[in-house]
Amino acid sequence: MAKSSVLGYPRIGSEREWKKALEAFWAGKLEEAAFQSQLKEIRLSHLRKQQEKGIDLIPVNDFSCYDHILDTAAMFGIVPKRFAYEGGVVPLPVYYGMARGTKDAAASEMTKWFNTNYHYIVPELDGAVPTLAENKPLLAYREAKQALGIEGKPVLVGPLTFVKLSKGYSVAETDAWIDRLIPLYVQILRELAQEGVQWVQIDEPILVTKVSADDISRLKRIYETFAASVPGLNLMLQTYFEAVEHYGDIVSLPVQGIGLDFVHGLAGNLAAMEAHGFPKDKVLGAGIIDGRGIWKAPLRDKLSLLNKLAGFVPSDRLLVQSSCSLLHVPVSTRHETKLAPELKHALAFADEKLEELALLAQAVDGGERAVADALEACDRALEGLRRSNERNRSDVQQAVAAISATDASRSRPFSQRHSEQQKRWQLPLFPTTTIGSFPQTAEVRKARLLWRKGEWTGERYAAFIREQIDTWIKLQEEIGLDVLVHGEFERTDMVEFFGEKLAGFAFTQNGWVQSYGSRCVKPPVIYGDVAFEGAMTVEETKYAQSRTTRPVKGMLTGPITIMNWSFVREDIPREQIAYQLAYALRQEVEALEQAGIGMIQVDEPAVREGLPLKEAEQAGYLAWSVKAFRIATSTVQDSTQIHTHMCYCEFHDMIDSIESMDADVISIETSRSHGELIHSFETNTYKLGIGLGVYDIHSPRVPRVEEMTGMIDRALRVLDPQLFWINPDCGLKTRGFEETVASLRNMVEATRIARDKFAAVKG
Repeated sequence: MAKSSVLGYPRIGSEREWKKALEAFWAGKLEEAAFQSQLKEIRLSHLRKQQEKGIDLIPVNDFSCYDHILDTAAMFGIVPKRFAYEGGVVPLPVYYGMARGTKDAAASEMTKWFNTNYHYIVPELDGAVPTLAENKPLLAYREAKQALGIEGKPVLVGPLTFVKLSKGYSVAETDAWIDRLIPLYVQILRELAQEGVQWVQIDEPILVTKVSADDISRLKRIYETFAASVPGLNLMLQTYFEAVEHYGDIVSLPVQGIGLDFVHGLAGNLAAMEAHGFPKDKVLGAGIIDGRGIWKAPLRDKLSLLNKLAGFVPSDRLLVQSSCSLLHVPVSTRHETKLAPELKHALAFADEKLEELALLAQAVDGGERAVADALEACDRALEGLRRSNERNRSDVQQAVAAISATDASRSRPFSQRHSEQQKRWQLPLFPTTTIGSFPQTAEVRKARLLWRKGEWTGERYAAFIREQIDTWIKLQEEIGLDVLVHGEFERTDMVEFFGEKLAGFAFTQNGWVQSYGSRCVKPPVIYGDVAFEGAMTVEETKYAQSRTTRPVKGMLTGPITIMNWSFVREDIPREQIAYQLAYALRQEVEALEQAGIGMIQVDEPAVREGLPLKEAEQAGYLAWSVKAFRIATSTVQDSTQIHTHMCYCEFHDMIDSIESMDADVISIETSRSHGELIHSFETNTYKLGIGLGVYDIHSPRVPRVEEMTGMIDRALRVLDPQLFWINPDCGLKTRGFEETVASLRNMVEATRIARDKFAAVKG
């Protein structure tokens, strides 16, 4: 009989209880014992819910105090020396220090988890001596069994994935690091087997990326050692996010189960099975419910796919499971009382996906008759959305088809535009600016809430926003910044704000997902055709410019970022969604320019995360992503300066595409990765304006002037000084007032020192 399984469940809680507990602990409002007690209560409630929904194999150790990769590093005592770790179980202050930084130590690098908007903390192997500090999977298994009687499925990040996602070692040291970790994994698995664990899920998502023959040899060595060391334990080698590479080698490994993604990796994995079959001695973990999307699954299609898979594996060796962890979707649609019925009925968040999994597992053996009512209800829900007016706007579809067929480009090349812009702005060497947002204080959030609840009039709220703009325009001038911003005090979120003003979007009440640490976002839902309905940012930007003689940047979120940070419709290609967004944003760019705003920043921090994991698909994605950006920005005058911003991703392999966006200035993260991105410019010439972020805004610490001057000096060895800007890594929305002002003062002082050095050399 087929069974149901989940690869992981959201940590944050339906009311973001997890986030609130973390932030209360960090603020000193919760003692550690009370904090741990709250986390346990949240953890058990999640397990109980899966148990009640009828999930057969329930994951344990998927819960985290911050991030699962950080957890794995801490489990092995892999802690950078700057945090003064002395061995044993990693204390919470050290654990959170790695994630957030401390007064004296910079945080570890943070980057995107494959092609998702989740961020993980990058382990630093340099100088580490790994040991098993704590068997976290064992503790999680015991807790679930003792408290709820659940025979849990411990989840581990696999050795190959862990090492490949780490830093601080050379390629030549890869095998040595694998060999150091294998005995520790064996110790974990032996202790789990001794405890009576039946199944262990070992996540190796790295296997859906391009892996080398050497990596396959390492994989064989790892799992052959596991099989020989713990022969009685069932191991599920789990992959997700795409089809696996080297299918034949992977399914021949000595493990008891193979988990494959039949949503995002459907074509590749199915083709591999049809070509090579599936081992008769293994369980297939069939990931058929999308762990990243929010739409109700077309259950008849999913059942048809399961029937096709039944040709390769009998139902008693079939696990019906999510394509990946449900970490990437909101918890439940139960709270969504304000959505249009045709939209709400077509949604499935984590809890609804649990129900879909249990239902499909039942249908594998019982057939369609056993779930006939559910299938019919699903059909009605999906058809209702397909027929909705929002998905059938011919005016938008025709306009976007026409504009996307043209070649979007600026009227003159950058060298000529740069000359015009210098004449207009007369900026100093190494202009200083920020990325856009300033601290969203409790006062700002309260004012917005009062306005949204109707307790403040629109006029009173607008006056409050103008007061905030006044304060920060004066502060920026006093600090000494060259190019100013209005601060974005009217914006809740850089995507949600625009979605609320465009047609085709819907917004949930409680559709929160984790982005990094306690940072939760509530992605908009693009469910219809996107259309411009009126100016979105002109009023605040124009007001800010009226309060200063220095240039103020207009601030927009780019089309690819809006798309990648939203839950998007699945009935049309993502490329078409991008062009709809770009056409709408073009109209806003033109409105800003007409209002006298001559610097306009169109942020695209999420371009990299949308990059397909398969190399064969990457060039096409980058081509239409670049085109979408240019559609949005190409109609401005030569003297109008287009900025963009990117952050917290690996960019070294797409520098050419970034340059093709033809933005006059790009600001890009480099300090959180400790300056490593600069290496990309040591091997690639970049001919446009660029600002490499000189301090990490995700840490509460105030960076020293010396740290920033070091970053600037290194950058100026490889970048044209005449095109170099100085700025923080990212927006300052989440930071406090005092640390923001102090950090910016240090940044301006570092810039003064850099200008003096440059003048002395030239002189």
